[in-house]
Amino acid sequence: MTDYAIVRTGGKQYRVRPGDTLEVEKLDGAVGDTVTMDEVLLASLDGEVAVGTPTVPNASIVAEISGQGKGEKLIIFKFKAKTRYRRKRGHRQQLTTLLVKSIETAVPPARRTRSRKKAEA
Repeated sequence: MTDYAIVRTGGKQYRVRPGDTLEVEKLDGAVGDTVTMDEVLLASLDGEVAVGTPTVPNASIVAEISGQGKGEKLIIFKFKAKTRYRRKRGHRQQLTTLLVKSIETAVPPARRTRSRKKAEA
């Protein structure tokens, strides 16, 4: 079973594993800097899964910035029929490319659930 985590950054959620490369919305830092992301929503290490409420305590993702750049161009076109209204705009989102180094967390052992049956009197 592979180790993975679900992390939130830039208003989006990403499933990451050590060694993955992902593009997220721009983060401050230069190429080669190390970034720590603390908003880990779920972590799975050695088959043990920890689900956050809303985040997993003492969990973080360590990643290295491997690039800064822009995404592909998006065209925003507004049009209203019969009124000669047209607006055309373009947008390129600034992105950061990250190389995930490790998932650091202390996953607690699985919780035992209580029996739902009523105790017999």
